[in-house]
Amino acid sequence: MFLWFAGGAFVLVWLVFRSPAVDYRLVVVGALLPLAELPFGSPRVLHSLTGAVALLALAMVLTPRRRLVQRRLVAIPIGVFIHLLLDGVWTDTRAFWWPFAGLAWSDAPLPELARGPFDLVLELVGAGALWWCWRRFGFDDPARRRRFLDTGQLDRDVATP
Repeated sequence: MFLWFAGGAFVLVWLVFRSPAVDYRLVVVGALLPLAELPFGSPRVLHSLTGAVALLALAMVLTPRRRLVQRRLVAIPIGVFIHLLLDGVWTDTRAFWWPFAGLAWSDAPLPELARGPFDLVLELVGAGALWWCWRRFGFDDPARRRRFLDTGQLDRDVATP
């Protein structure tokens, strides 16, 4: 349940933006953030489009005239958006469109809790995605790994196609 979101978010953001300047650590944090709703057992605000848009608005409004900070923080809502995509929560109208589809929370279980043994397959796919990132971006090199851990960014020489 963790590797699927972490690996999927890392790879999808790389494939869409192809940018070494994105803070991929924060993308992964954003992709894992909706898992904080696991104790509730059903989707809440972080599994809604409203929650993801609110996080994006907060990142923009709380950092006026600080473009570098905004660029870094916008990675969190991007990760949340990707979680919604990978989770398939968009198939639950009451959860995804909350509060526009009604103020009550969805009665459906969290998708993370409803897939059963298929979660293992998704975790293996996520592990494979993370392994691909390890190889593709040269994280076996201690200097590249340290840069990534310190900044969340990739080296330009391995990040360009």
